[in-house]
Amino acid sequence: MSRMGDVLAGFHAAWEFESDSVLIRYERGIRAPKLFQALGERRVPLEAIAGVTLTRGKRGTVVLRVEPRPGADPLLEAAAGQLKENVDPYRLVLPGDREVLAEYYADELRGLLTESGPADRFLVKPPEGPLSFKAYDGKATFDGRTVNFRWFWTGASSAKWKAGDQSFSVGELNGVEWRSPEVFEGHLRLLRRDAGASGAQADQDPAAVVFGLGYGPVHESLPFAAAVLAAVRTSSPVAAVPAPRRDPADIAERIRHLGELHQAGLVTDEEFSVKKAELLSEL
Repeated sequence: MSRMGDVLAGFHAAWEFESDSVLIRYERGIRAPKLFQALGERRVPLEAIAGVTLTRGKRGTVVLRVEPRPGADPLLEAAAGQLKENVDPYRLVLPGDREVLAEYYADELRGLLTESGPADRFLVKPPEGPLSFKAYDGKATFDGRTVNFRWFWTGASSAKWKAGDQSFSVGELNGVEWRSPEVFEGHLRLLRRDAGASGAQADQDPAAVVFGLGYGPVHESLPFAAAVLAAVRTSSPVAAVPAPRRDPADIAERIRHLGELHQAGLVTDEEFSVKKAELLSEL
């Protein structure tokens, strides 16, 4: 670029052009998309960028966009093309009177790009943990090494209650499947190395949490999925970490709910006895 530290400010974001990267700082105001607020800022190395476009936007605006290389950004890999245009983290919307300036920066940036094609590793840093969000049927947490699903008795299916709370080390995983909560049957599913493609519905799969109205919003569940995906790509298979012993009050609540399922005929006598013994063994 002509001068290190040049800044181009648009709606909801400002781009700072460095000699080896573009630093994108997202606006945190109440009018900014919640995903931008959650991301805060992102540094995009030039080697992660395949191209630059400048197009006319709506209502007299212009849109400057960098096109990341496939496989360079864990956020976009997890999103798998499901992000809406207005929350695309690589679009900078500008007033129309800045078109000439935007075109100048686009040309300058194009002249510095030397890479193209798929990246062999993630080049943009993933969201930092620890991360958590509430799905419809449970709470998902990730500390950088382990993903935990703790089921809600008000939303989890009987299949998940039978399986119990779940804990997955990143070494056990092969990937992540994220389906936007803005479409039907949104969910986050963990793909395990030792299991084939799951044919189970997400609400019946103990390796998945399901979204719903107000549960698993994009700005919470997508950064979570991206962080897990990045950790999986940089990990090697390891033995599962034993789950910590649970709070006795939590065990009592789960046994109570298991009894309700049993009385309703959703759990057999044998399943009730086995699962109750498993829960008691965790005390």
